[in-house]
Amino acid sequence: MKPRSIVAMVALSLVAGACAGGGDGTDAGAPGGTTDQTVDTAQPVQGGTLVAAIDADPGQLNPAITTSGAVHTASELMFNGLVDLGPNLEPLPALAESWQIEDGGAVYRFTLRDGVTWHDGEPFTSADVKYSFEEVLVKFHSRTKASVGAALASIEVPDDRTVVFRFDQPYAPFLQQLDVTEAPMLPEHLYAGTDPQQNPANAAPVGTGPFRFVSYAPGQEVVLAANDDYFRPELPYLDEVILRVIPERANQIIALEEGEVDWIFNVPGPDLPRLEASGNVEFLETAVNPGGSNCIMTSSFNLDRPIFQVPEVRQAVASALDRQQFLERVEFGQGAVAGAPIHRGIPVARAEGIRLPDHDPELAASLLDRAGWVREGSATRTAQGVPGVADGTPLAFDFLSFPTFAQYGELFRSQLAEVGIDVTLETLEPPVFAETVFTRRDFDTNVISYCNGTDPAVGVRRMFTSANIGPVPFSNSSAYRNPEVDRLFDQAITTIDPEERRAVYQRIQEIVVEDLPYVWLVETVSTRAYRSDCQGFGVSGHFAETAFCDR
Repeated sequence: MKPRSIVAMVALSLVAGACAGGGDGTDAGAPGGTTDQTVDTAQPVQGGTLVAAIDADPGQLNPAITTSGAVHTASELMFNGLVDLGPNLEPLPALAESWQIEDGGAVYRFTLRDGVTWHDGEPFTSADVKYSFEEVLVKFHSRTKASVGAALASIEVPDDRTVVFRFDQPYAPFLQQLDVTEAPMLPEHLYAGTDPQQNPANAAPVGTGPFRFVSYAPGQEVVLAANDDYFRPELPYLDEVILRVIPERANQIIALEEGEVDWIFNVPGPDLPRLEASGNVEFLETAVNPGGSNCIMTSSFNLDRPIFQVPEVRQAVASALDRQQFLERVEFGQGAVAGAPIHRGIPVARAEGIRLPDHDPELAASLLDRAGWVREGSATRTAQGVPGVADGTPLAFDFLSFPTFAQYGELFRSQLAEVGIDVTLETLEPPVFAETVFTRRDFDTNVISYCNGTDPAVGVRRMFTSANIGPVPFSNSSAYRNPEVDRLFDQAITTIDPEERRAVYQRIQEIVVEDLPYVWLVETVSTRAYRSDCQGFGVSGHFAETAFCDR
């Protein structure tokens, strides 16, 4: 059997170090200044088409208005951020060629690359940066809204190539939030004066990225062509990338084996030996995904529902769930059982002494009895004296998920049935899920892959602060409110010293474990697979920027 060729995501660096200096004005990393980790074992070949399988139809192609993985997977190749993140997640030049950090971390001054153009030929300028942040990212991108939006005082554009971000206080994680996943830039000339969520350009994007939009057939495929005017002139190598919608992972595996696709984003554990044995497939393992990195599969409680306003019920649900089974039976051992509310891959927030509820069905039953949910025999529990709930009401609620996460729902339902809870499963496509959960709030429980990013300010804050309750997709889905947690998150982003920041995030996690607005299940990793005649892949949404196929 051929050994797997794996590139694993390196440990995350302390982001506070980013405040010690600025960019040096030079590109670094793989060819052309790209910054993904890449598999680069052959001489690049110019031309050709790469076909990649994606799990779901994105619904739209504007990554600045959502953190949906489906949208980012299908669109990030068309866009750029001000910076890229290198192999150790250090910020490196992208649309910005250099930067300076002033006033102890309260001011960030960027110099933009000269001569960058949008795919329609219009120049990229500082006005586009200002518009993208003020009118789109801090309003609709849940992670940027929750973090940068809460701290940003102003954006100044003294000339076309200079952008100055001013914060009321030092803001430690900013450079970690400027890549294509966290802050994709949009063209002001196409979006100004419109509703960014309804603009026709969302279905036919214009970006600055290595590939430009050609066509989008909903439910079928997105076709991209090389950007001949890309600011990294030797890239991309490929002429074309086709992102083909293949919802079933089993069908993706077959398509890869038969040469119908060249790349798939995630291989289920049981299929790895089969692909390894084929001799013409290689692998890349990473915690970085389009849409975000360091992801935790997380179940949300709708705290607007009376039944979940009782702490004992939330504690009972958490105790009834066997998280090890989710890792083994759904993720097939790929990843780790969640050990804390914040992913262990973020050093500045790595918790000590935090203990999530153990699997203890007897404790779950006792907690439900105490909360007034009684059970006779093996029947579904019913309410007796539960505040806000009529006596005799069954303990029954729904569980929403993406189709790709349906197995989480099956296991969730079966484990809760053991303690007398009746769960109804509903799978929704990502755009419908976002509308149902975050705009209409028409749900009881769900599962979401909450990507924590490279710093808690990037991907964690949005889940917990009360300002992030609202119709922004993948923000505070539980509608959790705790003024002390709000205050601590505000304190953390202005704390430059890593050890002091760590202490703040430690306290946040202690509080939210006690309140339990969510159940944190599994820290996931993804194993990419690609045909051996294609090489040069990166781990993020720019996975094909340096890719090439020799055939």
